[in-house]
Amino acid sequence: MPHTFPYAHIVGKDWQSICDKLITTLGDSSHFGDLAFIYMSDQLAGNTDRILDYLREKTGITHWSGSVGLGICSTGKEVYDEASIAVLVTDFADDSFRVLETFKGSPTETLAEHKDWRERNMASVALVHSDPASVDLPQHLEEFADGLQGGFLLGGVTSANDLQVQIADKATGGGVSGVLFSASINITSGLSQGCTLIGEKHRVTESEHNLVSTLDGENALDVMKNDIGPELSADLHQLGGIIYVALPVASSDTGDYTVRNLLGIDPDHGVLAIGDLVAQESQLQFARRDAESAVTDMHQMLEGLKKRLPGPVKGALYHTCLGRGRNLFGDDSEELKLIQEYLGDVPLVGFYANGEISHRRLYGYTGVLTVFC
Repeated sequence: MPHTFPYAHIVGKDWQSICDKLITTLGDSSHFGDLAFIYMSDQLAGNTDRILDYLREKTGITHWSGSVGLGICSTGKEVYDEASIAVLVTDFADDSFRVLETFKGSPTETLAEHKDWRERNMASVALVHSDPASVDLPQHLEEFADGLQGGFLLGGVTSANDLQVQIADKATGGGVSGVLFSASINITSGLSQGCTLIGEKHRVTESEHNLVSTLDGENALDVMKNDIGPELSADLHQLGGIIYVALPVASSDTGDYTVRNLLGIDPDHGVLAIGDLVAQESQLQFARRDAESAVTDMHQMLEGLKKRLPGPVKGALYHTCLGRGRNLFGDDSEELKLIQEYLGDVPLVGFYANGEISHRRLYGYTGVLTVFC
């Protein structure tokens, strides 16, 4: 039986009883490494530092990274609307990672702080959490990846009703925090967009800000109607939550794209309002998002990831959109059970996020799976 990381996901009424059950479930601490990932429901956000101090004292684990969330998940299990904490304890030694304290602007200073360690350990992968109010987050993620010389970022944006708390050895927030990994740690990741692309890519031939008037020189609404078919075109009011716009990533060699909302339609002038700035001569494609499309895309992601795994799985993290889970896959933890179907009963923890991070970009409606081997 291959070695796997200890993990636990406990639901309860108060933070201390939850932590006591966590400690019991995690078991013998003599084999714990120096880093644990922790995700807790937003009902517990105000006690984050108390929770960390308590767990640090009882387990001896020095370093902690994670976030609060409106939904917490683990192997085959999703929990919403209840106080819960999920913890994954790695076997990583102190010199195989660096916890990144929150930076609220450019990541240049943070990267410079760890420059010698990064170069010595060829570190280029980071697991990050970020604040939903960080308006410059997309730019900072690109700068971060560039600063890691083609680095790869994975993670999610904090989600909470009140306190937007990240965890980087302590309660923090307002920017980006996380963990940078040595090249000695084997990491494989997968991204599920939850959509099915429709039709072909179109060239934006007339646009202003987020308003698209013509595609391929034709009325934008007419082009969309032709792509989505007569059934959906018959009632444009039903398109919300079903039809989205996919913006191809120009630098991607894997057909990657970012999904944006279709915010509005002007039927008199054939203009589409998109949830992002759309430049003329750029490309866009329409996409359908529903339960069937999400399940199909999830199967494809998991099949591809499983083929790329270099060895047995020790543990995994999953950062997925609040719009997925029970809102898309069903009420019985179907999204997490699908991962379990492919990977087995491997230790996994994560949360339902306000945005997801993969490679160098901020996504929405996606699931980002990070696997340690």
